[in-house]
Amino acid sequence: MSRLMSSLQVGLRHPFWVGPLLIFAVWWLAAAGQWISPKLLPDPVSTLVALWTSVADGSLTGDFAGTLGRTLAAFAVAAVLGVPMGIVLGSDTRIYRSLEFAIDFFRSTPATAMFPLFLLIFGIGEESKVGVAAFSAWLVIVFNVAYGVMNARPTRILAARVMGASRARIFRDVMFFESLPQTCVGLRLGVSYALVVIIVAEMFIGSANGMGRRIIDAQQIFDLRQMYASIIATGCLGYGLNLLFLTIERRFLDWSGR
Repeated sequence: MSRLMSSLQVGLRHPFWVGPLLIFAVWWLAAAGQWISPKLLPDPVSTLVALWTSVADGSLTGDFAGTLGRTLAAFAVAAVLGVPMGIVLGSDTRIYRSLEFAIDFFRSTPATAMFPLFLLIFGIGEESKVGVAAFSAWLVIVFNVAYGVMNARPTRILAARVMGASRARIFRDVMFFESLPQTCVGLRLGVSYALVVIIVAEMFIGSANGMGRRIIDAQQIFDLRQMYASIIATGCLGYGLNLLFLTIERRFLDWSGR
């Protein structure tokens, strides 16, 4: 009983349910008032029923797992390669300035424009989809990690130097921890970028399974309830990944800003 009351109190203090309820209400009004043709916008209740049916019969599970697996694989590659390179670039301003144009150029180039290149290199298999998503996530991770290292608080670095700390120790005990909040932002953005690119790749490069393939297949046969249900499931996946990383960040970086 006490846990239920505690959950209710948290819900009242932080009304996270307002957003979903507002979306549902606007969607229901648009469908009921036929602001958009019913052929193009099914009502939210039947769409949620279609989503529940897909979950219950297991037809959604394989596609959901396929997209999640590709996203995590791309993110893992991007993080393993991006964090060390970001640290190296951020620790030496001269190196960063030398490579700044290349980093910003590719970071500003839409990842979808890189599809043909990755298809030529890796073919039409899983490697091309994971590769282009990892590349997109890697760029944003590198930029944020480097930015975090370069913007470590000068006063703490100066204090460490005054106390006779070596450059390696300053980097390990001061700059590294000072850069962690921005590094976590980069990782959180990186996993979101990876998911977006994976979905688009599944749609247009082709895939045996995945939420992108599921959405485009439903659109092609004009099964709009299933299409919208798949879009909702994909949005929930993205929200869940973001919430997971945000929770980890708050759990382990509660000292940030102090």
